[in-house]
Amino acid sequence: MTERAALGVAVIGTGKMGADHVRRIHEVVSGARVSAVVDLDAERAKRIAARVEGCTAYTDPASAMAAADVEAVLIASPGPAHEAALLQAFEHDLPVLCEKPLTPDAASALRVVEAERRLGHRRAQVGFMRRYDAEYMKLKSLLGTGQLGRPLMLHNRHRNAASPPFFTSSMLISDSVAHETDVTRWLLGHEITAVTVLRPTPSANAPDDLQDPQFVVFETDGGALSDVEIFVNCGFGYQVQAEAVCERGTARIGDGHAMVTNMAGRWGGTIAQDFVERFADAYDREVQAWVDATRRGEVTGPSVWDGYAAAAVCEAGVRSLDEGGRVPVELVERPALYG
Repeated sequence: MTERAALGVAVIGTGKMGADHVRRIHEVVSGARVSAVVDLDAERAKRIAARVEGCTAYTDPASAMAAADVEAVLIASPGPAHEAALLQAFEHDLPVLCEKPLTPDAASALRVVEAERRLGHRRAQVGFMRRYDAEYMKLKSLLGTGQLGRPLMLHNRHRNAASPPFFTSSMLISDSVAHETDVTRWLLGHEITAVTVLRPTPSANAPDDLQDPQFVVFETDGGALSDVEIFVNCGFGYQVQAEAVCERGTARIGDGHAMVTNMAGRWGGTIAQDFVERFADAYDREVQAWVDATRRGEVTGPSVWDGYAAAAVCEAGVRSLDEGGRVPVELVERPALYG
C-alpha cells in the first residue's frame, strides 16, 4: 500500500505563535509538512523557511494559498489580519486552523461565518486549544457523565506573570478572557447571555492606566454562572484553573501538582511561566487532530460560530468594563451548518 503524502501546510504569521507552529508541524506532528510560511517581514519569513527543507517564504497570503504544494492553512498572524486570510482560504476551499481570536470583533466574525455558510460546508477550525488540554478534556468528560449533577457555577482563574507593554485594559477581556468565554460555553454546553465586569483596585504591579486585575461574571442560558479572575501581572507565573460546582459535587483542574517536592523544611513545586509552556501538549494535540481530520476530509473542533460567539461575548465584556453594569450578549440565529 502506498503511503499518503504529508499534508502541505502554509503557516501565515511567523511571530512567537507562528514560529512555534512551524516547529510543531516540522518536528512533532505526523502527516503534515510546512510547505510555505508567510510574513510581511520578508527576512523573517526567509529565516523561518530556511529551517525546513522544501519550504517557501512569501510576504502575501494569497500567493502562498495559490501554490500547488499548499493544501491547508494555519493562520497565526495578528487578529486584525485574520478575516482577509480566512476569506482567501475559503475562495481556494482550503482547510484552515485559525488561532484565536477568529477576528477582533463580532461584525467581522459574522462575515466569516456567512462566508463559510455560503460554501455549504465547514472549512475552518478555531484555535481554542484548551479543548485539547488533558485536564480540561477530563473535566468535560466528567461533566458529560452527569455524575456530579447539573452544573451551577464555574469558577475560572487566569493569571500571567506580567503583561506585554502594549496590553490595554480591554485586551484583558478580548485577548485573555476570550479563552474562558469558550471554555464556559464548551464545558457547560450553554450560550452566554450577559456579562458583568467588576473593577477592583488595580495592583501596584500593574502598569499605569491598566485595570488589572478584573473580575468577570457570565450569565448563561442554562441558568449557570461562570466567573473569571483575570490578573495579568500577578508576578509569580502563569496559572489557569477551573472549578465546576454542581448539584452533587465539584471538580477542579489546574492546580499544577504533577510533582510536589519536600526538602529543606519546605514543600512545593514549579509554576509555568507562560502559555506556551503550560499548554504545550494541548497545542500539539490540537494541531495533530486538525491534520488528522483534514487528511480524512473532515473538519472538527471549535467552529467559526464558536469564534463569533466568543467575539460577541468579549464585545459585551469590554462595554461592561468601559460603561459599568450588566451588558446583554446579542447573537444572531445559529446557522444550521453549526448544529
